[in-house]
Amino acid sequence: MTGFLWSDDADAFFDEKPKQDSVELDSKRSGPPPAKPKPDAKPKPDAKPKPGASSAAPLSVGQLNAWVKRAIDDSVPMFWLAAEIGNLNRSASGHVYLTLKDATSQVSAVLWRSTLERLGMDLREGMAVLVQGRIDVYGPRGTYQVIINRMEQQGLGALQAAFRRLHAKLDKEGLFAAERKKSLPQFPTRIGFVTSPSGAAIHDFTQVLKRRWPGASVLIIPSRVQGEGAANEIADGIRVAAQIRPTLDVLVVGRGGGSLEDLWCFNEEVVVRALVACPLPTISAVGHEIDVTLSDLAADVRALTPSEAAERVAPSRVEIADVLLGIRQRIDTLMMHRISQAEMRLRSVISRPVFASPERSLETPMQRLDDLHEALDNAIDANIQTRAERLERLSSVLDAISPLKTLARGYSVTMDTNTGLVISSAKQLRIGQEIQTILNDGKFVSQVLSKT
Repeated sequence: MTGFLWSDDADAFFDEKPKQDSVELDSKRSGPPPAKPKPDAKPKPDAKPKPGASSAAPLSVGQLNAWVKRAIDDSVPMFWLAAEIGNLNRSASGHVYLTLKDATSQVSAVLWRSTLERLGMDLREGMAVLVQGRIDVYGPRGTYQVIINRMEQQGLGALQAAFRRLHAKLDKEGLFAAERKKSLPQFPTRIGFVTSPSGAAIHDFTQVLKRRWPGASVLIIPSRVQGEGAANEIADGIRVAAQIRPTLDVLVVGRGGGSLEDLWCFNEEVVVRALVACPLPTISAVGHEIDVTLSDLAADVRALTPSEAAERVAPSRVEIADVLLGIRQRIDTLMMHRISQAEMRLRSVISRPVFASPERSLETPMQRLDDLHEALDNAIDANIQTRAERLERLSSVLDAISPLKTLARGYSVTMDTNTGLVISSAKQLRIGQEIQTILNDGKFVSQVLSKT
């Protein structure tokens, strides 16, 4: 707790008239100036030095802050202020801490829960408001803030208006269309991250990624992520990432949380167009869960924080191991079931009589084979007998009509010696022709001398 332990010295300090070269804080409280001491007047030997008047009686920091607080309370009246809301933060107690700002300056402010309930307003960053409040000095930190008593909405702030205009323009071009978004790789090994190397975003990202998917490597493409020129650096980083070889599997662009002004570079058109043109799958990981940046809409995937980006970009090795274990268990169960069924079928086959006495199964076929062999022998013998009898009959017929039989009865056969043709008519003969006559027991050659 700060402030004075009130005493005569404290009262004397605040009632003291400022020196000639100091600023008079409250003319009404100063009173008439004390009479100047005479030149020959000497200070009383028991007079105490006033707080802060000399090195012998210095002020404490708490006394200084209390002095400033009292001076401001007495000199600065209630006022109206036109501003834009930024850095909106709702505490667990229900109080709202925010920044009131314009194009050049900003001041801290607080809206107590009772006042907020009375106003019934839905506060958002970028909202333009009229505020009635008073100045209060917060002693523990030596800062001053505006205690808001009343608030009226004016409309959208300059940043919000610019956001909506650019969103409408880029959305009309189809830059936020879902059909142009790419899917993330299932098992990435090379991951790029466009961010500040000294920020908390890359630390949070790598910590989560190391725990979930330690086999992946992260390549940091350094860039400012706040302030003037940051948007161009981010866009350049995205273009550089697309040219890296070996090719990156996925690219993350982002930073940790901050105010709307801090994150504004991720609403710049140059960053949005670089994300859309990037051939790599992209993740926007701007750590601001309340509002959506244009980079969130342009990227293929939006993550609320860098930590969530690590969860979205890679699977969990523990989850993959659990899945593989489940698959292995299902395969083992299926194989055991099939083996069990095969064993049952094998036992059923083995239990059949044919396998109990396999030689008995051959008895019937062997007997059948013997019967077939005997039948075949009988058929062959019968066929031979039939053919022999037929041959004998044919031989008798041929013998009966054989020319040799005719010759044996006294007949002969005459042929032309040169041609071998049988002469059956005298007309075939000519004078001087040589002919051959075949008898039963020989043959002779003769020559035709005459014919009648």
